[in-house]
Amino acid sequence: MNIKTKINDIGDFISATKARNNFFALLDKVKKQPVPVNITVKGIPKAVIMGKDEFESWQETLEVMAECPDLEKDIEETKKALKTGEYKNWSTLEDLFAKEGFIVAEKPVQKYGVSTKAKTKSRKRAKKNS
Repeated sequence: MNIKTKINDIGDFISATKARNNFFALLDKVKKQPVPVNITVKGIPKAVIMGKDEFESWQETLEVMAECPDLEKDIEETKKALKTGEYKNWSTLEDLFAKEGFIVAEKPVQKYGVSTKAKTKSRKRAKKNS
């Protein structure tokens, strides 16, 4: 998802009178679809209604963007590193923990995974009548 596309999605427009007359239907609409609805007065947008989940998503996005101002640049650099294989030289999380003095648990010798053997269906036994 492109952050710029998400922010530039201005949603639907509805007059304040229509919004007031159809308030509960409007609430259902913004709850079901993640697109904000602009409330207009005399054709000029004055307010926006959006679902709670969408609002929280926007808040989280803004927090991340504030904490990581170079996020888009970092993403592009990571994509480039994935293509070139440069990421294979990066430190692992275990390496970083060990460097900071944390004790990292030993990796198990036995690997657990999904069995590749075909399973046979078991047959149900008939109940015995007593």
